[in-house]
Amino acid sequence: MRACCSPSHPPHDTPHDPGAAGPVLLTIGARPAEPAPTAPARSAAALRVVRGLLDLPGGPFLMGADDAVGFPADGEGPVREVRLSPFRISPTAVTNAEFATFVKETGHTTDAERFGHSFVFAGFLPPGLRGVSRTVAAAPWWHAVEGADWRHPEGPGSGFATRQNHPVVHVSWNDALAYCTWSGTRLPTEAEWEYAARGGLERRRYPWGDELAPGGREMLNIWQGAFPTVYTGRHRGTAPVRSYRPNGHGLYNAVGNVWEWCADVFSPDFHRTGPRTDPTGPPTGTSRVIRGGSHLCHDSYCNRYRVAARSSNTPDSSTGHTGFRIAADAAPPTAAHGPS
Repeated sequence: MRACCSPSHPPHDTPHDPGAAGPVLLTIGARPAEPAPTAPARSAAALRVVRGLLDLPGGPFLMGADDAVGFPADGEGPVREVRLSPFRISPTAVTNAEFATFVKETGHTTDAERFGHSFVFAGFLPPGLRGVSRTVAAAPWWHAVEGADWRHPEGPGSGFATRQNHPVVHVSWNDALAYCTWSGTRLPTEAEWEYAARGGLERRRYPWGDELAPGGREMLNIWQGAFPTVYTGRHRGTAPVRSYRPNGHGLYNAVGNVWEWCADVFSPDFHRTGPRTDPTGPPTGTSRVIRGGSHLCHDSYCNRYRVAARSSNTPDSSTGHTGFRIAADAAPPTAAHGPS
């Protein structure tokens, strides 16, 4: 996985830490992606998921940024006009409670559970686990913890009973796709994600404007204090999915809180010459796009909680700060009544 502040799950970790110029690559690893299972008729719970989606009109918007604080190697620019068809997207990331319903109905086993471990931020671990779990050399604040998964976010003994309305984490791209199959939805394309995250604002850094904390107001869940040792913010770890104010399109926590999987294969340059109408990314590649940054992002080395910032990870990787939100094509128009 390629995400600043994040690790991945390969049998042999291959972290990449270009410092402020790029994210740490952490991958789970070796298992080829399995085809998504065929979904049965939608359950009542799955239908509720679809009914909660927001309708967005699409149309032209300016995607990307040539911001001085950005990372050219990530492919944030150039700014270009992209045109989207109408689509729907969830106002929040998928929660622990929603993912638990999906697992109960399908019996899905996540990649982290298959591999037997996932990556947990060291500051969230009990002392006993810090000494026995492997660290990532390029990012020692990450530990590969045996038994860490979506049910046990900090490893054995932890749970999410008090975090039902927090975003589910330790889910891979493959797991997100399985959830979409069950619910009759899909992951947003990267262009749809950015259009929705911008909330109707043009060429702004954040979903609310250019100031990180207008009037001193905390607007998102990122690392407050001196990373990675001192935290002074409102939340330690993930925040409830409807924390802070929604943007102009009704999305909560479009930046910060958790990285969000997108449908596209990642490339730092395909978009320069690729399609500008309903783009879906390159046809092949090894990693998938993640967007939005997370509660572990800090401007000292990972200023990727801007709407144009992008990163990636391998589709079988999972971490304690990566989740997803869902999307769908626009609902068909209601059929007009025929003659009586």
